[in-house]
Amino acid sequence: MKTSSARIAGLGTTIFAEMSALASRTGSVNLGQGFPDTDGPSEIIDQAVHALRNGRNQYAPGAGVPELRLAIADHQRRFYGLNHDPESEIAVTTGATEAIAAALLGLIDPGDEVIVLEPYYDSYVAVLQMAGAVRRPVTLRAPDFRLPLDELRAAVSPRTTAILLNTPHNPTGTVLRRDELDAIADIAIEHDLVVISDEVYEHLTFDGLHHIPIATLPGMSDRTLTISSGGKSFSFTGWKIGWAAGPKPLVQAMLGAKQFLTYTSGSPLQPAIAQALGADDAYFDDFTAQLQVQRDLLCGGLADIGFEVHIPEGTYFATTDIRPFGFEDGLEFCRMLPDRVGVVAIPHQVFYDDVEAGRPLVRWAFCKRPEVIAEALDRLTGLTIRR
Repeated sequence: MKTSSARIAGLGTTIFAEMSALASRTGSVNLGQGFPDTDGPSEIIDQAVHALRNGRNQYAPGAGVPELRLAIADHQRRFYGLNHDPESEIAVTTGATEAIAAALLGLIDPGDEVIVLEPYYDSYVAVLQMAGAVRRPVTLRAPDFRLPLDELRAAVSPRTTAILLNTPHNPTGTVLRRDELDAIADIAIEHDLVVISDEVYEHLTFDGLHHIPIATLPGMSDRTLTISSGGKSFSFTGWKIGWAAGPKPLVQAMLGAKQFLTYTSGSPLQPAIAQALGADDAYFDDFTAQLQVQRDLLCGGLADIGFEVHIPEGTYFATTDIRPFGFEDGLEFCRMLPDRVGVVAIPHQVFYDDVEAGRPLVRWAFCKRPEVIAEALDRLTGLTIRR
């Protein structure tokens, strides 16, 4: 009896499931999976409750409820000067993860090569494999995790059809600069490539840096599918309300696959995210400022304990090198850590084809209450150098 397909061969269980199970078994502080431990604004929850109690509980249109598509269009215009038709150039998805999956399934043929920045979010590998695509990684390397432009250019071949971009970048926390984005745009235009741009951390940038959507660059609006989500910007990760915006042919190709995945989801939650997207500037400024406080608390504490810390420019995550403690292998380290000191983190190496580049690196989430971060740091002070 056949029990699985070649599409999922070798994918195994996601590292997040493994580490969250370890956290539960050991009672550890979970700085692994990237979800906040506080809810988003209460007025947005109230809007969802209102929708639940007032008849918004049946199927939404496959492309999303009209008010959310309009709110997304307004958001893109307000923050980036991008103009999208909410009727044909925006579609709502079950989180950004589904948007990425549907985009790849709708735009990529078996044998197509797709350039991906590594380390990469683990679903990228899975969906590229399911689509029959060939991934061509371009590695962001410690300690600065900048984009190696020569390697990017060398990754293009006659079979390349797309670039799967992620900025602000998970797990490194890199925010791509204008010159890096210009180089990506030049390559995409020269080789007539589609860019699928995962921008879920668009409002989570620090130290005065600002996210630049690649779709805003000259020549890119007609070849870029921009993907984002309400989960990260408003601390409602469990609602799984994401979206894609771009030119009609790309959005419709994504919808062509999406309609056979979930068709639609989260009907009463969509109006609430529409309201959230209209939040005033103070909300976004205060939210980012608080996250930066939490970043600095975690990074400062990890450095004091003895880790080599790579301070992120954005996202929820900080990266450390574990070699000062005598460890070489991040997966071994993370599997040991819950039983040893009661803290969970995520090894970088599972996000690489070039495993050696990520082997000594570990990712820690700071989207947690300061007292939770402080508790984790207190436990980590018990970590001893391996002899």
